[in-house]
Amino acid sequence: MLKTVMKIAAVGAMMLGASSMEANAFPATAQTGETVGLARGAPLPEGVYFVNTLSWGVRNTNPDTKLLVDIPVIAWSTPWTILGGNFQLLAALPNAHVDVRGTNVDNYGLYNPFAAAALAWDLGNGFGVSYLSGFYFNAGDKDIRVHATTWRQDFAASYTGNGWNLTANLLWGITFGTSNNYGGKTANGFNLDLTATKTFGKWELGLAAFGSTEYDTPGGRPKQKQFALGPLVGYNFGPVIMQAYLTRDVWQRNLGGKETRLWTRVIIPLWTPAAPAPIVTKY
Repeated sequence: MLKTVMKIAAVGAMMLGASSMEANAFPATAQTGETVGLARGAPLPEGVYFVNTLSWGVRNTNPDTKLLVDIPVIAWSTPWTILGGNFQLLAALPNAHVDVRGTNVDNYGLYNPFAAAALAWDLGNGFGVSYLSGFYFNAGDKDIRVHATTWRQDFAASYTGNGWNLTANLLWGITFGTSNNYGGKTANGFNLDLTATKTFGKWELGLAAFGSTEYDTPGGRPKQKQFALGPLVGYNFGPVIMQAYLTRDVWQRNLGGKETRLWTRVIIPLWTPAAPAPIVTKY
């Protein structure tokens, strides 16, 4: 049973998140930390899955900035392989709510719809790698979205043997097609999501960590960087997997202050070609 859980959970790595607010910009348009807890390198069993990641955080800017991000994803792990890799398709319509205390900034809406394809290879002995390519489209609420199209690429590696999930996922974002009324370009950069967990029966315990850095910013704006970490816990309810993690910036630069964020995730199989066994993360 433990051989299937993180395969299902791996679909969550295709989730997205962002805010067009410059103080909360994410280099790859993807929300930094969104794929933590998922074995992104592991192939996903055939089927259709719903994955929802909800997070709420407060950044100690002056005044404080509160940001809620909800990322609902539908993913299809097809029966096909390409170059020996499991072929997957996914789409999402994420939304966000940003609130800056003591100001008139209190915006909620849809941001940058996302569509992507991915390939994942099982290398044997618990090792796997994957590659994802997709686009955040320049659409959504004008006060929430990133006003550009972003090409996102993920490069992930996982070890899922002996009850472990040791995963590194590098997200690379390249923006183009900036809205004419937005002015200038948006930032390009990298996110790195890291997971180190172990299963104990139905429980999963471990550490979540993530970092981000910009390498190209508009108008010479100082590059934003951060690194955060915290505990992660998960539980397998059978057909449903739930995870939660709490993170805190241990270092940041040019983001105005450190952020504390609570994350929750639910993974639900909507269809599989045969009656599914109890879903357990693949380790």
